[in-house]
Amino acid sequence: MNTKILATLGPSSLNNDTVRELTKKGVDLFRINLSHTKLDDVREIIENIQSWTDVPVCLDSEGAQIRNQDMVSESVNFQKDDIVKIHHTSVVGDSNNISFTPDNVSQQLKVGDEIRVDFNSVCFCVTEVQDDFVLAIIERGGTVGSNKATDTDADIKLSAVTPKDEKAFEIGLSMGVENFSLSFTNSAEDVLQVRKIIGNNSNLISKIESIKGVLNLGEILPVVDQILIDRGDLSREISIEKIPFIQRRIISYARSKDTPVYVATNLLESMIKSASPTRAEANDVASTLLMGASGLVLAAETAIGDYPVDAVEMINLIIKQYNRWTTESSFNEIIFQDD
Repeated sequence: MNTKILATLGPSSLNNDTVRELTKKGVDLFRINLSHTKLDDVREIIENIQSWTDVPVCLDSEGAQIRNQDMVSESVNFQKDDIVKIHHTSVVGDSNNISFTPDNVSQQLKVGDEIRVDFNSVCFCVTEVQDDFVLAIIERGGTVGSNKATDTDADIKLSAVTPKDEKAFEIGLSMGVENFSLSFTNSAEDVLQVRKIIGNNSNLISKIESIKGVLNLGEILPVVDQILIDRGDLSREISIEKIPFIQRRIISYARSKDTPVYVATNLLESMIKSASPTRAEANDVASTLLMGASGLVLAAETAIGDYPVDAVEMINLIIKQYNRWTTESSFNEIIFQDD
C-alpha cells in the first residue's frame, strides 16, 4: 500500500532547506493550517512553497471552530473562582478579560453555559449576560495563550466556512492549488458549501473531529474524496478512552465505502522536542497502519517541532516495516531484515 504522508508547515519548517529535505523524505502533501496563518500571508506562503518543491499544497480551513483571540502573553493565568468578562468584540485578553472568534460566539452564550479553552486547561461558566459582554466564573483555573481551540456545551451556530477560509481558498485556486481540507465537517451540507467555492474537480479532505461528523459519516463519505480523523479535537467531545475504538470503526467503515482515511494528532508528539519517539507512539503509528489508514498527518511535529525532518523519516521507517509485515513474518525476519 502506498501510504501517504501529510506534513504541516510552520515556523520550524517553512523555509527552503527544510521543505526540500521533507520533499526528499517523501512527503506527499504540504498542509497550510489556516487557523494559524494570517490571510495576508497566504499568497506569499503558497508562492514560496511552490518555488521550493513540486509537492502539492493543501489549504486546511479554520472551519466551524471556536478559538480565543490574542492574549497579553502566551501564559495568562486564570485563578479559580475569579470573575472574567467575555467580550462580544475583540480585546487583548488578560486574567480578567477574554474574547473569542467567530465574534458572534459570545452573543449566543446563556447563563450556565460552560466554555473550555485549550484542551480543558481553563473552564468558564457564564453567570450573567450583559449588552457588551457576559460574565463568567472560572470553574477551573490554568494558563492560556493566544488562538487556542475552545469548546462549549452551548448550542452555538457556526458556519462551516469562515470568510477567511473562503478568501484563502479563492487565493489558492488562483494559484493552482487543488487540495483543500474542511475542518469540523458535520454534514454533507457542509461539504456542499465548500464545493461551491472550490468546485467539483478539486480534491477535498473532510476532517472528522466532532460527534456530528462521526454520526453523519454515511452522508459525508459519498461527497468527499478523503476523510481525516483528527483525534485531538474529537477527544474534546468523546472521552479519550473511546478514541482508539472510534478510530477503528471510522477506518473500517470508510474502507468499506472505498474512501481513503488519514489519521492525525499526537502521532509522534514527543518528537516536537526529542529526536526520537516513545515506544507507545511508534506502536500507535504501526497500529493505525494495520487498521487500514491510507495516510498519516504530522502537525506540530513538523510545524513547530525541533526535528521536522527526523519526524518524517521516523514515519517512513515505520511504514517500511508495515509494508514488510505479514502474519507469517518470523522473529528473525522482523529483527534482522534491514533492506
